[in-house]
Amino acid sequence: MNLNETHDPARRSWVLTANRPDTDFPIQNLPLGIFRESGFVRAGVAIGDRILDLAVALDLGFFSGEAATAARAAKGDSLNALMALGSGPASALRARLSDLLRIDNPEQTRVASHSDRIFVPMASVEMLLPAKIGNFTDFVCSTFHAQRVVRKPLDSPLAPALCYMPVAYHGRASSVRISGEDVRRPHGQFKDPDGTVQFGPSRALDFELEVGALISTGNPLGSPIPIDSASSHIFGYCLLNDWSARDVQYWESMLGPFLSKSLSSTISPWVITAEALAPFRVPIFAPHQPDFPRPLPYLESKAERAEGGIDIELETSISTRTMRDSGEEPVRIVATNLNGTLYAIAAVLPAMREQGGGTIVNVASWAGRHHAYMTGPAYNASKFAVVELTHSLNDDEGPNGIRACALCPGEVATPLLAKRAVPPPPEDIARMLKPEDLGRAIRFIAEAPPHVAINELVISPTWSRILVGAKDLARS
Repeated sequence: MNLNETHDPARRSWVLTANRPDTDFPIQNLPLGIFRESGFVRAGVAIGDRILDLAVALDLGFFSGEAATAARAAKGDSLNALMALGSGPASALRARLSDLLRIDNPEQTRVASHSDRIFVPMASVEMLLPAKIGNFTDFVCSTFHAQRVVRKPLDSPLAPALCYMPVAYHGRASSVRISGEDVRRPHGQFKDPDGTVQFGPSRALDFELEVGALISTGNPLGSPIPIDSASSHIFGYCLLNDWSARDVQYWESMLGPFLSKSLSSTISPWVITAEALAPFRVPIFAPHQPDFPRPLPYLESKAERAEGGIDIELETSISTRTMRDSGEEPVRIVATNLNGTLYAIAAVLPAMREQGGGTIVNVASWAGRHHAYMTGPAYNASKFAVVELTHSLNDDEGPNGIRACALCPGEVATPLLAKRAVPPPPEDIARMLKPEDLGRAIRFIAEAPPHVAINELVISPTWSRILVGAKDLARS
């Protein structure tokens, strides 16, 4: 995808809040969404802390040609009609909006004179689903996630099909909801550790940090879309939390998940167009396993291999009721990259290569090597990815004198334990690892002879509540 003037990182807007370093909505973004204000539902574009009302701007004559076609299509209560036009009109609308909002635009005075009509304070509106969801398909695209979620040993082989294609199932489109709505804990059947089958509220409600893609133009039934033109059918992207009742899922999955996955899938209200993410395109993430099969010809694309990845940081923070009641800020629990985790390490490798050596310690978790009942698959998958990344670093960087170790500790007594929804009792905390235990382990790793790479180091307290009495523990 080619870059244009709308991607210029130096471009600034006369909407001053769009120029703040911490804004999610600079002039380079311009995502689309549906909002309700004063009882009226319409489409808008986020810029700084405001929403540009597309219907008002159209009525005032600020759009013409394909940009006007796009704005007219967005006058309803969803973006479906706009998405159905394909990328051309949306691109024209983006270009026109970027031009109207740039700080050196000669029309600035004219636009600003109507600002009380064109702009709506973001804080005063209710955001709604950006589109009417006709279908919802959930893909397994990460081998790391797949290996952790199936509760098998880490060295067990992946499902053969996943080595050749992204596997998916159809979800329940009616339960796709806007982020921020209440999620009700579902009831279902599940099997206790002692083998008893029960029915009741899920005891293992879990989240999944995902990215959703909204499809613009489809294809007639039975007419496949060639891989080289597949990207042109993606209108934009949003964040997605695919809520899961894991205990119900493990018990019911014969044909695939059913009630365990249909409780809710929440998405962010703003759709970032595929064009807006063009500067973040990178070569697609490639598995490090030398025996990993190459895609079959119908899935092979030089263009996708060259820029099929999207290099954007993703993270999840947790805020429990106890934390909110006491005024505490959310705590980040997951940080990753949509295109894999290699970029975090890539920043330090050049300096290490220059000096001809170095030791990298990636702190994972007990969950990076053993299934932990109290942690969910999303957490487990992220830690397993750290372990696999460490092995890849040793394979690739060993000849450069660089070695890496994945440190996998059991529970550590830190202040963050008090922020859990169910904090452990003091007697359990007293038996946990201490931060200084991790320090001793890291020193042991660093002091190993230069020719020795400790690929993994798993440490745990002699008494572990993960293993002792796990049947009675609620996930915290």
